Amino acid sequence: MSFQKKIGLAASIFVISVASAFADEVSDALQSASDAYAAGDLGKTSEAIVMARQALGKQQSDLLTALLPEAPEGFTRTLSEDFSQGFVMAGGGSGAEARYDSADGATSFTLSFVADNPMVASMSAMLGNAQMMAMMGTVVKVGDTPLLQTDGNISGLLDSRVLFQAQGAGVDAMMPLIQQIDFAKVASFDKK
Repeated sequence: MSFQKKIGLAASIFVISVASAFADEVSDALQSASDAYAAGDLGKTSEAIVMARQALGKQQSDLLTALLPEAPEGFTRTLSEDFSQGFVMAGGGSGAEARYDSADGATSFTLSFVADNPMVASMSAMLGNAQMMAMMGTVVKVGDTPLLQTDGNISGLLDSRVLFQAQGAGVDAMMPLIQQIDFAKVASFDKK
């Protein structure tokens, strides 16, 4: 067995052993990938890994969705069901988005999280440093989390992997809801 095959098999076994605690689409797909790899079918191995990655992304998106705040009184919250579907084409990752609309229709804004996406990594130099953020706009803190406020938008980078964005309304309208977010929990959304 070549070195590359050994590395691939070891990686598959490691991923399967981590996921084995959960009997679900991810572990089933990883088991299929391992079985196909052991049988020498690299095409089916690749296909099963893609399926596992999609299922894992869905699980992570669901975890992020659960961390979006409920609508405040006088507002409705609409979850963007297809928000994270495009991440596979954009290098991977997961995400969640909700739109908040006032009952009178005068105020509308979105809150979103995007995790483990190359776009997020490319923003780390800007949003991962409060001094850089201050050169681009106003730095506001919510708890211990510095956020960048520019032109009515609020953005922040959590644990160098989760991008938070709020946009569409004035800061005064969005900030009470933003202050309800547990950013430390969002930063570790997929860890036990």
